[in-house]
Amino acid sequence: MTIDLPSNKIVVTSALPYANGEIHLGHIVSTYLPADIFTRYCRLKQYNVIHICASDDFGTPILINAEKNNKSPEEYVEYWNKKDQEDFKDLGVSFDFFHKTSSKENISLTQYFFEQLQKNGYIYKREVTQPYCEKDLKYLPDRYVLGSCPYCNALGQYSDGCEKCGRTFESSKIINPVCSLCGQTPIYKKSEHFFFRLSFFSEKLRSWLIKNKGLQDETKNYLLKWIEDELMDWDITRDINWGVPIPADKSKVFYGWFDNHICYISSTITFLDKKNINGKSFWNEATIYHYIGKDIIYHHYLFLPAMRMGLNEEYKLPDFIPTRGHLLLQGNKFSKSRGWYISLREFLDAFPPDYLRYYLAAITPYDQSDINFDWDEFRVRINNELVANIGNFIYRTLKFISNNNNCEVPTPSEYLEIDINFRNELLLIKDKVEKCIEVNELEKALRNIIEFSAICNRYFQQKEPWNNKKDNKTCLYLCVNAVKIIAILLYPYIPFSMEELWNQLNIKEQITWDAASEIGIKQSHKINNPNILFKKVEDSVILIQKSKINNKS
Repeated sequence: MTIDLPSNKIVVTSALPYANGEIHLGHIVSTYLPADIFTRYCRLKQYNVIHICASDDFGTPILINAEKNNKSPEEYVEYWNKKDQEDFKDLGVSFDFFHKTSSKENISLTQYFFEQLQKNGYIYKREVTQPYCEKDLKYLPDRYVLGSCPYCNALGQYSDGCEKCGRTFESSKIINPVCSLCGQTPIYKKSEHFFFRLSFFSEKLRSWLIKNKGLQDETKNYLLKWIEDELMDWDITRDINWGVPIPADKSKVFYGWFDNHICYISSTITFLDKKNINGKSFWNEATIYHYIGKDIIYHHYLFLPAMRMGLNEEYKLPDFIPTRGHLLLQGNKFSKSRGWYISLREFLDAFPPDYLRYYLAAITPYDQSDINFDWDEFRVRINNELVANIGNFIYRTLKFISNNNNCEVPTPSEYLEIDINFRNELLLIKDKVEKCIEVNELEKALRNIIEFSAICNRYFQQKEPWNNKKDNKTCLYLCVNAVKIIAILLYPYIPFSMEELWNQLNIKEQITWDAASEIGIKQSHKINNPNILFKKVEDSVILIQKSKINNKS
């Protein structure tokens, strides 16, 4: 399978981080890193690609924590919007535009969606029974209520859906509810809400899921089963004052999941319109990727396409929704409340960002299986693969040229069979890696690069350039070109290190993907004095990191 592009225009979106606390590694693994790797690859391919994200600013958790921190909701989300951008930048996640759901553009487009859906007959009013806290004197939507899931009986779930089984439900369905503010059992009062006729789109959604070849089969089958079990209409109203106001009833706001994925569209249009590019046309002509984690499948495969269908696809549906599983930590689920997590900032303060990018990319398959962050495995992977395999080959090659040839790439002599075979490996590796990345098999693509680096090490060792000065010129000529190819192929994964390597190679041209299939560094080219790119992670450093988690939990 290859990516079928209607044009070279591509929109990549990452699921919006909730503006309610620091980014941790569990957020990075399924969404932001895969999206960034793919986007960087597309840029090297010179596709017309943009990577869009925003902070998710609305909802009850924001309201609760803003109150706890004695801040207005606006102040609270502004702080986290900026903080998230700083953390993403330091990890090397390169968004073209990072906006916010509370922007005037997103509020306007959300209200437009509602009005058009209402005009087309997909919105109706219904009286619902809402939990109400007599102690706090307020309705208790979503995160104000804790209880057990009515489907799988998981404890400690919020009243808008279950994080364990992924199902959404009305707040009145939750079992044994308590107010999350005071712990008191709420009473129930009637309130008039707006509903979206999700059930109307069951057959259209079924047809879209079956026909869309870009969606993962395991995810499609999961969703098709939900459709068979009957889709329920969706309550899109919340009785709070922090959210996108509902045009037909300004006393209420939209449920956050009604507006936040619209922000993919509003942010794209805002970004492009400012560049005097027709953002709506670009969106509708582009190949669209929505990168998500498996916990928000229901929203992205059902709510999101149904809403766009309800506007007669005035805004194009996604072509791909790359979905990955959760990240465990030392075998247990990430939990900020229990202190069992690693924040992104905490990691970046201790290790280079490329170490995290490399390790997470290496262990994350393109499916919904959960993966495990293990400090010991992290150390082994970095030391054995980045340091002893990739880094070793790069440094040996460049250092040998520096020490023995005055930093000048030698002129190759006659190729022997071993040289011809190695040259063929150089010319083939780009296509192997490309085929995997094009279908989002990022882990497999990285594995191909690692195996190629091992081949390079073997070739260097077999040629023994330190013993055979007469024959070492061909070896060094081919190896420095292999280093250049590795720099290109690894750039989407570990950009900071590969930019440094590009400087060591003293190549002035911009990195492009197709250059990875060329013997592009010619004889007499002068490289710069090399430095070691990757340093070994010591056991003592890992012990410190383990103790930090144990002390937090």
